[in-house]
Amino acid sequence: MGIIYIMLVVSLVVALFFLGSFLWAIKSGQYEDDYTPSVRILFEDDLISNNQNKKQNGSTKI
Repeated sequence: MGIIYIMLVVSLVVALFFLGSFLWAIKSGQYEDDYTPSVRILFEDDLISNNQNKKQNGSTKI
């Protein structure tokens, strides 16, 4: 019966730790910009391909 109380206390401590981590992440702004990361990868591919085309063609036109 004593092990149940120990497991209950440990699970509450772990749950409070994760709740505190989640609240800290919200206050520090981790979840404010959810649109840009999904679009950023599309722009990076375009920039890399433009730079490679410039190097291959010797052209400075973008």
